[in-house]
Amino acid sequence: MPKKPEVVAEPQTLIDIDDVSVHFQLRGGSLSRLLGRDTGSVRAVDGVTIKLATGEVLGLVGESGSGKTTLGRSLLGLVQPTSGRIVYDGADIVGLSERQLRPLRTRLQMVFQDPNAALNPAMTIAEQVGHPLTIHKLASRGDVRQRVGEALERVGLAPVERFLDKYPSDLSGGQKQRAVLARAIITGPTLLVADEPISMLDMSVRAKILQLMIDLRASLNLTYVYITHDLASAKFFCDRVAIMYLGRVVEIGPTAEIFADPKHPYTKALLAAIPDPDPDRAVPRDLPRGEIPDAAEPPTGCSFHPRCPAAFELCGWERRDLKALLERHWASVPPEEYERERQLVGDIDGLDEPGGPAVVQPGRASSARDMNVLVQRLQGAAPDDPFWRGVRDIREVGSGVEVQFEDGHDPRLRPSGGVDVACHLY
Repeated sequence: MPKKPEVVAEPQTLIDIDDVSVHFQLRGGSLSRLLGRDTGSVRAVDGVTIKLATGEVLGLVGESGSGKTTLGRSLLGLVQPTSGRIVYDGADIVGLSERQLRPLRTRLQMVFQDPNAALNPAMTIAEQVGHPLTIHKLASRGDVRQRVGEALERVGLAPVERFLDKYPSDLSGGQKQRAVLARAIITGPTLLVADEPISMLDMSVRAKILQLMIDLRASLNLTYVYITHDLASAKFFCDRVAIMYLGRVVEIGPTAEIFADPKHPYTKALLAAIPDPDPDRAVPRDLPRGEIPDAAEPPTGCSFHPRCPAAFELCGWERRDLKALLERHWASVPPEEYERERQLVGDIDGLDEPGGPAVVQPGRASSARDMNVLVQRLQGAAPDDPFWRGVRDIREVGSGVEVQFEDGHDPRLRPSGGVDVACHLY
């Protein structure tokens, strides 16, 4: 495994990401679009602020759907932010047209996840690695092939005569990714956004590609944004790590600090999920329950609170959490008990709406008293469930039962030790 690169002393800011959000509008049905109704939006990136130093390797880590790739693509102008500023080398690139972005393409490059999809199967390696030089008019036709040979040699595809006229189908997976890296560096960029560059490669090749990227950083003074869900590779490759969840950065700081003393419960869960190579050593897997919520309707307060084992009053409980509690309970009881309790409860589809309080109506053969007894029974069956920490009061109202919640708040990044963390525990 490659060694972690040295941190550049007193670095200058290369990119300043200031409160960037990327929201994708939902299309909805034909009638909604015809009437101009708001169909909502998916908050892929939701208020991210990061400063990236020259020569730094910043890791964006999180589950699928956390917004890592969208944020990375927005840095290159491939996705236009809904709001915020991205200042590169002193100039804001948000809102620039494609013509205005064209001169920046030589300095901002991307390495895609799948080298098989990133390379054109109908073009030779020489043609597609040299294509950026032709597009940006950086070299004459006679010099392109020489520049391509230099780039291929720099990424380890040597002797270059063996690779120049080959097609992607003639190369292995690792060789294809080296060709992709050659194409990315041939224009002399300052920033490389690497989107899971080793996830499609064999385990035997991954360390070599990471070492190649480290060597390129040292020789070309590159700055990396390394997008990954693999914390093990981020530990060795990155200077800093930003943990993303549902479009937000929930923890950011030096890699060594985050691995030695993770603060956010989500960061702790990610570290607990790293496989242990020793089959005889049992490691506790306190993984978060459930899945990432819908980014079109994120949870109230802290977006991680429905899955967090340490959530409490301030985290933002709501009626949707009560429905999730009911469903977890019914999934764990015998079928006959489920049928009996389900008849006591009326329609619970209204609990899908965000916010609170939650009002649960009884079924046809039950009353508000029966409902109250059922809710108290749920609490007695799982008194340690974090949900109950956020319940302020349970009372009968009319024919149903109302569950009131404590007021929740959305946590913001705050300093804690050597990192910044968005969690009410700190």
